[in-house]
Amino acid sequence: MFDLPFGRTGRFWKGNLHTHTDRSDGALSPEETVRHYREAGYDFLAVTDHFRRAHGFPLTDTRPLRTAGFTTLIGAELHAPHTEFSAEWHIVAVGLPLGFAPPAPDETAPSLARRARAAGAFVGMAHPAASLLTAADAETLDAAHAVEVHNALSAREHRGDSWHLADVLLGRGHRLSAYAADDAHFQPHDPPACAAWVQVRADTLAPDAILSSLKAGHYYASTGPELHDVRVTDGVLTVRCSPARTMLLTGGVPGALVTEGDGLTEWTVPLGRFAAAHCRVTVEDAAGGRAWSNPFTPDRAAG
Repeated sequence: MFDLPFGRTGRFWKGNLHTHTDRSDGALSPEETVRHYREAGYDFLAVTDHFRRAHGFPLTDTRPLRTAGFTTLIGAELHAPHTEFSAEWHIVAVGLPLGFAPPAPDETAPSLARRARAAGAFVGMAHPAASLLTAADAETLDAAHAVEVHNALSAREHRGDSWHLADVLLGRGHRLSAYAADDAHFQPHDPPACAAWVQVRADTLAPDAILSSLKAGHYYASTGPELHDVRVTDGVLTVRCSPARTMLLTGGVPGALVTEGDGLTEWTVPLGRFAAAHCRVTVEDAAGGRAWSNPFTPDRAAG
């Protein structure tokens, strides 16, 4: 599992890891897309246009759009045939070099993902629920760093949540972190952008620092609330967060530990049956927004 980021040096930086522009099937230019996120208070953005022949295999260069207080990561959504229920894979790769080569006609998704990871990218399984990705499919993607556990665009289809797959993979011993993302296209009938993001703990906003923290799992995911601290001391979990109505501990065994109330900002609870399993914390606010810690084992969250 992962060392949780809350006690680390630096600060949290807000960003989106899955975004499309008019270089593939998005409606806005890269310049307009970056401006939208910057003006919404984000610190960084990964443009991940569809890396398909139909779009000319775009690897959108957003470096000229970086400013002193806002940065970008170079990325793409990679595709190769096929999964059990879909004609192609959807793989988010953030931190690709601009010379990354298109897939060969016979290249498999696991090979493509391995090549992206070897080139320095953070690799994620995009919208597994919406793609009907099975555990058997997912286990072949051995280069993945993370599962996209919430996709705001897929939530429109009621297939935005992929935590079940993440928990199965974690239970089978795969070391995977968990991120949330917009998958924004800015098309007329899409849900509003800036609906799901990550908060990455790093000393600076330099692209390499953000990318290193993503690979290390030093982040949490959110659609609204803020996590201020998650730690375990002598078998007791402590969570501190922005005001919430529900806090949960779930993970590698069925069931949950739950507390509910109005304006909750702190929760202390013995781990109980979760003491020997991988865990995650979820908090939900009064508006229905949620935040999720990365998966951890109690020994990696010790205070």
